[in-house]
Amino acid sequence: MHKKNFIIKTGIALIVAATVLLQPVTAQAKSDGEYGYTYNYDWWGDVQESPDLYTVCKVFTSSELGLDLKLKNPQGLFVYGTSIYVCDSGNNRIIELDRKSPEKLEVKRIIDSFSGGTGTNTLNNPTDVAVSEKGNIFIADQGNARVLKLDKDLNYIMEFTKPDDSTLDPALVFQPNKLAIDTAERVYCIAVGINKGLVKYENDGTFSGFVGATKVTFKFADYIWKKLASQEQRAKMESFVPTEYENIYMDYEGFIYATAAIRTNEDNKVDGDAVRKLNLLGSDILVRNGDWKIIGDLYFGSGGGYEGPSIFTDVTCMDNDIYVCLDRNRGRLFGYDDQGRMVFAFGGNGNMDGYFRRPSAIEHYGHELYVLDSLDCSITAFVPTEFGNTVYNAIEDFDKGNYEKSGEEWQKVMDQNGNYDLAYIGLGRALLRQERYKEAMNYFELKYDAENYSKAYKQYRKQWVEEHIGWIVLVVVLLFLIPLGRGRIKSIKHEIDTADIFITGKDR
Repeated sequence: MHKKNFIIKTGIALIVAATVLLQPVTAQAKSDGEYGYTYNYDWWGDVQESPDLYTVCKVFTSSELGLDLKLKNPQGLFVYGTSIYVCDSGNNRIIELDRKSPEKLEVKRIIDSFSGGTGTNTLNNPTDVAVSEKGNIFIADQGNARVLKLDKDLNYIMEFTKPDDSTLDPALVFQPNKLAIDTAERVYCIAVGINKGLVKYENDGTFSGFVGATKVTFKFADYIWKKLASQEQRAKMESFVPTEYENIYMDYEGFIYATAAIRTNEDNKVDGDAVRKLNLLGSDILVRNGDWKIIGDLYFGSGGGYEGPSIFTDVTCMDNDIYVCLDRNRGRLFGYDDQGRMVFAFGGNGNMDGYFRRPSAIEHYGHELYVLDSLDCSITAFVPTEFGNTVYNAIEDFDKGNYEKSGEEWQKVMDQNGNYDLAYIGLGRALLRQERYKEAMNYFELKYDAENYSKAYKQYRKQWVEEHIGWIVLVVVLLFLIPLGRGRIKSIKHEIDTADIFITGKDR
């Protein structure tokens, strides 16, 4: 009996010990494995965990880059060819890095001064940088109230200063913050304190106006009250003014992606989207066919020192039209496709690899993502996982017209993540282009995609009619002939019966 109890107690002790020992391993597996880091939202708005589309390749610090003077409050990031430009704002310089591989960045040169010009030839708090197709370098030299244009050898070409506009406050100090350059070397600039939209300069330095001002939102009751209020009361009320942009990025087609801090109403709900896609006229042409607004996290509140909605401090767009927004509030990355559907969301605030303390800029090289942290003074390189590459292959094959291959890739995605709505919709769109409308309808129905379901149903109905046109005509003809035939038969029968009565009466 004692022996039996001893065996039972020993067994229980071993089980408890094994549970305790395995617990950290299990937790580590979830933290470093496929699930628990990346997520998405389904049609219902529920958070769905996903296999990681990206993984951290390497975190580059000042020591990793071999810098004698450590990075200080870096603000801007730009990729041109194999070069990555970093605005080391706190040290009044720009560092040009040579990307050898995602795991190896080498300092190519440090830009802290230039040749020529009539004013100071040093930088003062540069906050952004861009390089044109000709190789000319444009710098938002905020501390010197100008946008510099230098050639590739750092020779002064020209500068862009405060816009000559009567609507601006004469006392306003011009502080260019973010900029983008088009193929004609026109400059589009975000300036602190200017909420009229993007400041636009022609390539000769001429100020040509403001582009893409955000719409003003206000309550009708507040508008009426402002009309009735006294001058003193109006001065104390909140002004109805456009929202200033946070950042801009020009894609490979010449469209400008602009991010703005989103506002919430009294119900703590978001008004509008946080991203706009501007054409040359400043009109917003961003496609919004997703189930949810392009605002980052759908749910937000107070906790851990962070509150309110996502604030997209920067955006970058790849050649496959996937644009990735960087949320400085909670340190997350949100990817959207060209239809406005969320592809992925990951990241967070913290000191671990893949998390950030104060993210300030994002750029891409191919499918690789590079995130600049202004507080941690580091650059995090993200590379796609196998799952991420499969998603990108499916999207890019569809864009190239390889619909059958795209469908196969989406099926692989679905096999790895059955809760990934984009896979169902992507497979349905691929089947739709292959004229397999009935199958496409099934996938659209599963994810409540009413718009694409209607398209598939319309084509399926047309296809069904074409395939059964013979039977349809036959049925229609029969529907007309049978009543006519029955009427004719009744008429003939009536004539025969009438003739028989007539003949019989005559005989009598």
